[in-house]
Amino acid sequence: MVEDGSPQLREVMAALVPYAGHAQVVGITGSPGVGKSTATNALVKELRRSGHRVGVLAVDPSSPFSGGALLGDRVRMQDHATDPGVYIRSMASRGHLGGLSWTTPQAMRVLDAAGCDVVIVETVGVGQSEVEIAGLADTTVVLMAPGLGDGIQAAKAGILEIADVYVVNKADRDGAEQVRRELRSAVALADRPEGSWKPPIVMAVAQSGRGLDELVEELDRHRGWLEQSGELTRRRTRRAREEIEAIAVAALREKWEDVSGAQQLGGDLDALAEAVVAGEKDPYAAADELVGTATG
Repeated sequence: MVEDGSPQLREVMAALVPYAGHAQVVGITGSPGVGKSTATNALVKELRRSGHRVGVLAVDPSSPFSGGALLGDRVRMQDHATDPGVYIRSMASRGHLGGLSWTTPQAMRVLDAAGCDVVIVETVGVGQSEVEIAGLADTTVVLMAPGLGDGIQAAKAGILEIADVYVVNKADRDGAEQVRRELRSAVALADRPEGSWKPPIVMAVAQSGRGLDELVEELDRHRGWLEQSGELTRRRTRRAREEIEAIAVAALREKWEDVSGAQQLGGDLDALAEAVVAGEKDPYAAADELVGTATG
């Protein structure tokens, strides 16, 4: 219902409100090839060992033909296929920038209300635009791995500055210590206000499960800091603000693209576009007219 934008979705979301807001949302991101799916699989195993119910939203690139997720079978997470305490859902990004589907916040709320203690959002792995995960998660885990090129490139991509926890995966390979040193330098150089969170660096081998107990400890420690510092409320408020904005913009866009809706609003997007091309209006005036008619 969430993914298809069902007309009943408003009613469903209203009914879920009293039950949501309890789950810890963990975002897992990193460049392609660092082992995100393997790490997610290992993290789920560790969380289940601690007795947590876990929901996983794995956002994959969209198929250009079906619009569905290319990796819909989640081949690396079959270990949990029969576990009633784990729910895994592949969601297509449908061309949405930032590595996340725009329906992800609503899907997170469904899993939260369904009783998941931890909701893991694993992103596509698209590099620079993937920083969007930081706006969705309570805790953002950035995965790095040796042998994937210069660490400075990762810093440039912008995913380093969004991390609450760094994980150097494939830590049994040559170059893992070098990656840790580079990350330590990056953390030390960052300008952080007094009392702010200092991201820890966890060395892990997701394939064998090594270091995953330490990752769970760091996630718990970060959750404690978020609650104590008031940052959890700030992050969730920002998340709700962005979700409201996305829903409002999507509703407006739907009206603008619908001819009868545009006529009711008094402004036609196509007509305004033609006026701009003809030199009769500038884009700002056209946008004012469109927004003015939509809100007036």
